Amino acid sequence: MTASYLGRALGPTVRITVLEAPAVPKIGVGEATIPNLQKVFFDFLGLSEEEWMPECNASFKMGIRFINWRTPGAGQAEARPHGTRRDHFDHLFGLLPSHDGLPLSHYWTHRRLGGATDEPFDYACYSQPAIFDRKLSPRYLDGTRWASYAWHFDANLVADFLRRFAVEKQGAVHIEDRFTEAEVNQRGHITAVTTETGRRLEADLFVDCSGFRGLLINQVMKEPFLDMSDHLLNDRAVATQVPHDDEAYGVEPYTSAIAMSSGWTWKIPMLGRFGTGYVYSSRFASQDEATEEFCRMWGLDPETQPLNHIKFRVGRNRRAWVKNVVGIGLSSCFVEPLESTGIYFVYAALYQLAKHFPDKRFDPVLIDRFNREVETMFDDTRDFIQAHFSFAPRNDTAFWQACKELELADDFKAKVAQYKAGLGVNLPITDEANYYGNFEAEFRNFWSNANYYCVFTGLDVLPDHTMPVLSHRPASLESVEEVFADVGRRRDELLKTLPSTHDYLRRLHGK
Repeated sequence: MTASYLGRALGPTVRITVLEAPAVPKIGVGEATIPNLQKVFFDFLGLSEEEWMPECNASFKMGIRFINWRTPGAGQAEARPHGTRRDHFDHLFGLLPSHDGLPLSHYWTHRRLGGATDEPFDYACYSQPAIFDRKLSPRYLDGTRWASYAWHFDANLVADFLRRFAVEKQGAVHIEDRFTEAEVNQRGHITAVTTETGRRLEADLFVDCSGFRGLLINQVMKEPFLDMSDHLLNDRAVATQVPHDDEAYGVEPYTSAIAMSSGWTWKIPMLGRFGTGYVYSSRFASQDEATEEFCRMWGLDPETQPLNHIKFRVGRNRRAWVKNVVGIGLSSCFVEPLESTGIYFVYAALYQLAKHFPDKRFDPVLIDRFNREVETMFDDTRDFIQAHFSFAPRNDTAFWQACKELELADDFKAKVAQYKAGLGVNLPITDEANYYGNFEAEFRNFWSNANYYCVFTGLDVLPDHTMPVLSHRPASLESVEEVFADVGRRRDELLKTLPSTHDYLRRLHGK
């Protein structure tokens, strides 16, 4: 991703070399993303969905369905394609409808607190939950798009696709070898790295994409990693791929996040299979215990099923950019993939790197601004994800009880207080062109009002009272009923006319 993005942003005047250790496996058994991936990454590279999706076994994701976060349950019946889902709520993509200058969330709160409705927020304000239930597509068969969506894909296939793109289309140099040591000058800058086979690679700027090892940013530059385990307890995962009968059960157009006894399990559907993994806390479950619970849910034999056991660090480097070394991806920061932010963290940082790209003076103003942007992005995401666990009503195990004892950051407490006061969180984005076209606005307001409402109301955390100004708008309260009715009519029309996700993907992939 880094080579292809910087190759496009900087052009042929900059020479890019990728040093990749072929023996080091990639992390990823199915990856979920967020909606701006196409606009700010693939469109930037000049690649349409029709070009990259078939190469990467990609499927659609219109949101995240959270299962068993309110009540105990093993997750099996709720997660399997033919199961009955009893306890779930949806975090949905796309714009929240508005009325008379206010987002529909405020009117839903007024109706709910006033006893006028018991319909959940997601089903009342969006058409998508009913589409999820039927596993229908965000596109019609002619390609017309009716909803905002992101993607699921095979991370290894994406890496291979982008390697070919960077090398064949942009002229990047790709070297398969293993880093051994770095040469550092009197300024503290790296001047070259050497490899196992004796290569010596000189450069002006080094981008560390070595994952959790942080070979350059942590080990050579000695930049401290700020552990965030006091905010998020999970630090392990066990993952695998599971074959799936699409013909019989369809393909779900969403990611599932299924609460477990000591964490949660993801399910990322693609054609013919789904990627899945149990993210858990080693304080509350051993590797064997987590593996047994995970395999039992999917009916897998832990003795024969290929399993990937992952140990990860939660937090960020104190600085993502130090002297002439920039950490990107896991070498910079990591927060568990509950809201599918891993890939976003990569291209958001690349956007900022291109924006603040230095000359050989390495002006500290550019470096400091880059570091502040990455710090804000990470900390806001960390706090939002922590709220999922802290506010979840589920408390049947020691893990879920411990999540309630974690302290929220002061800035996030202020956002929660604003939400509880009926004001919402952040200003809603109402201009769709700006939402998808202006990455700067998206970057600075990543978690919008609708995001908070989807998750908070889904976890039964409601505002204490209605937005006060609504008491002075009786005409708006009366006329908004037609807006809610429009959501229902739109839903019913979509249910009648949309193809299944499986049918659309078969056509897209030529199968």
